[in-house]
Amino acid sequence: MKNRLARIGLVFALTACALAVSADAVTIPKVTFTDTRLTNGLRVILSEDHAAPVVSLSIVYDVGSRNERPGRTGFAHLFEHMMFKGSENVGDGELAALIENYGGDHNGSTDKEHTIYFERVPSNQLDMILFLEADRMRSLDKTITKEKLDNQRAAVQEERRFRMDNQPYGKTGEVFDELAFENFAYEHSVIGSMEDLNAATVEDVSAFFKTYYAPNNAVLALVGDFEAKVALEKVRKYFESIPPAAVPPPVEATEPPQNEERRRTMEDPLARLRLIVAGYHTPAGLTPDVDALTALSSILGSGRSGRLYDSLVRQQQIAVQIYASGAPSRGPGMFLIEAVVAPGQSADKVEAAMYAEVEKITTGKIEEWEMEKARNGALRRLVDSLRSSLQRAQLLSRYAVFYNDPGLINTRYERIAAVRADAVQRVARQYLTPTNRTVVITQPAKNAGAAQ
Repeated sequence: MKNRLARIGLVFALTACALAVSADAVTIPKVTFTDTRLTNGLRVILSEDHAAPVVSLSIVYDVGSRNERPGRTGFAHLFEHMMFKGSENVGDGELAALIENYGGDHNGSTDKEHTIYFERVPSNQLDMILFLEADRMRSLDKTITKEKLDNQRAAVQEERRFRMDNQPYGKTGEVFDELAFENFAYEHSVIGSMEDLNAATVEDVSAFFKTYYAPNNAVLALVGDFEAKVALEKVRKYFESIPPAAVPPPVEATEPPQNEERRRTMEDPLARLRLIVAGYHTPAGLTPDVDALTALSSILGSGRSGRLYDSLVRQQQIAVQIYASGAPSRGPGMFLIEAVVAPGQSADKVEAAMYAEVEKITTGKIEEWEMEKARNGALRRLVDSLRSSLQRAQLLSRYAVFYNDPGLINTRYERIAAVRADAVQRVARQYLTPTNRTVVITQPAKNAGAAQ
């Protein structure tokens, strides 16, 4: 799994959210789709696109690291790995070989909120990918062995070493979440701890599969070159006989209010410059406040003309890199400002300059060109997110799982376009307060001082 620095970009691409130009100026074609629920609870979303002889499948299971319990962290991500180790009628590695032999591509990913698997193949291979996904939904637990579990446990642990333990700032996101969140569902890392991964048993993994990998806990989206009626019958053929499972226990996603600043300084032997991560709790879901916070992140931290970069990097030259992010989250949200301190500068000075720019937002004027810049950038991201059949399939399935509304793929535009400067200032005053702030400063270990 990637650390927090890398995950931010995924969230922007996933939601395609930021300001867009007014509806009077730009017309974006609507994505047409059908939304059907099979008798076993599987939700099926179909969207025809005959521009190319390609079909894309995205299946989202409503399970992420937020569904884990203490002592068993990392299970959602570990199970993502297990899903590629073969099922009752598909051998280990055969799924990849079949898809790639026909010129297709495939992958999967896990985060706090969900687990997703996807394929993109020539449209005459629709039956193949439906069979492959149905077979592992139906029967993967029948092929789980200690040998396979040990193999993938080792792979995940090596991934943790590579992406977190042995990367500069690799543990910063994990430490930040543990400090910022009191709710266990969002406090722990997606990849889990080495101890919990070592504790996983075949019985644990099998129980996890039976709880969460059921048709009534999934959404399947197909976008591409097919006839919707024919495709739906194919989906019924492969999936409808899979029995549903008991509804998984709900996730308690409430985060108690934060009433005073939280702060920690950590040493990183691989770091060469200080990193400041300051975060503010924000609402869950897609609310008008979250729309305005997304606009705020663009004004503060997008590109060289963003206020933070212009002030701290270009003018004061006290930071070498800085950005802000206020993207939506299904659960408790976080508005982040991250800055890399320039050599010879103090973290205190950089922090003070960061908060000064936030204060200017709350008390000063937001220029129209800043709003326009946010709209133009959002328009580009929105169009990019709709360009391919695979991206549309992923958005439709994610919106259905996250917000029970795949139609958001068509309405996000109008919602975001309605944001105005006074709303941006209001949310800055409401959420970007010192008592709602968590700060983690990562600095080089003492033995790395000479290198800095």
